[in-house]
Amino acid sequence: MSKNTLKNYNPMAILDPFRNKDFKGEWPTIPEMFDITVKRCGDRNCFTEFNDKGERNTLTYRQAHENILRLALWFSAHGIHHGEKIAVTGKNSPEWATVFLAALYAGAVICPIDYALKCEEQENLLATAKPKFLFVDDEKYDWYATKTHDFQIYSLNQKHPENYVYNLEVSGDEHSDMNLDLPKEDDTAAILFTSGTTSIPKGVMLSHKNLTSDAFIAQTNMIIDYHDVFYALLPIHHAYTMQAVFMESICIGAEIVFGKSLSVSKMMTDLKLGNITMMLGVPMLFNKLADGIEKAIKKKGVAVYTLISILRQISYLTKKIFGINIGKFLFKSVLKQANLYTIRIAISGGGPLSKSVFRFFNEMGIDFVQGYGLTETSPIIALNPVEHFKIESVGSYFAGHMQMKILDPNEEGIGEICVKGPMVMQGYYNLPEETAKVFTEDGWFKTGDLGWLDSENYLMLSGRAKNMIVTEGGKNVYPEEIEDMFQLESDIQQITVQGYIANEERKSEELEALIYPADSVYESFNADRKESAAKESVKTYISGIVDKVNHKLLPYQRITRITILDEPLEMTTTLKVKRNYKK
Repeated sequence: MSKNTLKNYNPMAILDPFRNKDFKGEWPTIPEMFDITVKRCGDRNCFTEFNDKGERNTLTYRQAHENILRLALWFSAHGIHHGEKIAVTGKNSPEWATVFLAALYAGAVICPIDYALKCEEQENLLATAKPKFLFVDDEKYDWYATKTHDFQIYSLNQKHPENYVYNLEVSGDEHSDMNLDLPKEDDTAAILFTSGTTSIPKGVMLSHKNLTSDAFIAQTNMIIDYHDVFYALLPIHHAYTMQAVFMESICIGAEIVFGKSLSVSKMMTDLKLGNITMMLGVPMLFNKLADGIEKAIKKKGVAVYTLISILRQISYLTKKIFGINIGKFLFKSVLKQANLYTIRIAISGGGPLSKSVFRFFNEMGIDFVQGYGLTETSPIIALNPVEHFKIESVGSYFAGHMQMKILDPNEEGIGEICVKGPMVMQGYYNLPEETAKVFTEDGWFKTGDLGWLDSENYLMLSGRAKNMIVTEGGKNVYPEEIEDMFQLESDIQQITVQGYIANEERKSEELEALIYPADSVYESFNADRKESAAKESVKTYISGIVDKVNHKLLPYQRITRITILDEPLEMTTTLKVKRNYKK
């Protein structure tokens, strides 16, 4: 679509026929939004999943709506009152989505819990949320069912039919809207925990207005409609997938294909059978996909690889200069082999992406962009328009719908990113002092991220303020920028850059890289990762990679110490290292 098409596009227009009829507020609540979508797209596909045999299970919007209302009514009949908590933890599935929406129809607050956490870690979050019900998947069901809790346990899996979510319904002939304590737009819809598995939990409170406003406002930089098929590959409890896949889909009537695993084989099956058009992921996922495609092309020989490399350059220039995507035609067979041919748009979030990977997918004919946000901002606050993307940017913010500024910028224009808008959270649950810390006196939310804005309001990230390293020469180094330089080094599975005191007397700080090498490195030395004899050879090999990257960096940015890790550092569910290790 042309730039002019996007310029004149108004995603909120689909709400106009329903305004003051189906909803009275500035923004619809999530139940009101879903009701509107059912009226618009009731017979279209809503929730889809594929089983291990590749068999499709699909619910239309009307069928999903019936399941949601039946469960919401059951909630009301079993003592759920306005503002009470319902928790859900499990793999991505239609059942998970049904619990999420039914809780909101009943006026409750949904508390999605990271399923990757150990049960003991989940317990700390649940103790804070104090839900009345917990819906849990089969792997953890027995652990909870055999213990005494203040909440009741129900199942997301039909292996436990007596407590299975789809089997919960009131008896009699009650109407689907009877006794439902429907929420208002400023009511809290969800509490999303960003930390606190072993300490005081920090739960982000997001209102209905926060989530629905962001779902529509984000579309001002990207045109999507009910013909699209979204892939929920990353865990849906995370704000990124919850908003960019789940909320975006249900507000326009698009289909959601639920991915239950990050395994390559399962992902390839979903991509092949699902006719996915919208794929959202994190940098690590796209790095691996790009690396896999590159390796497949190289296997065809030098001549073919050289030809495709030339065609990629032509494809990219044609796209940037004339706005014409010829890559889908040129590389049709390659994309089909990778099960990516149906992808219309791919979006990377959760961290900065290598410029070369960003460019690679655009060269290959996939409209590929980056976005930016935080859980506290529902989360999307910047997104690259497909028609006018900038590789070095995480996108432009939504001027006219929100505000963004750089607080206390230095001489390079870099400072803390601050925002105001309807998508900014209500606060941290039961933590008023922590809430006050992240807001300025005049109401700006401080993201904790550093960056700068160009003349077109495109945001460039520099790193996290708390991670910044100050060298002896007074230079600021952002570890994320250094780590990004290694994204295409497939022999390095994980790298984390931190500061260390190189000179105790002067307290001078330099850069250390904590590196977890890929299995392929040890295989090349015919060695096991646990063999001490191979460690020196591996470190020498990894040092060569670091030296190569160091030559591309400014002197004060260069890594001067390497530590080879025996075990990878703990990561979040969006595949980012948790920076809570000891130096």
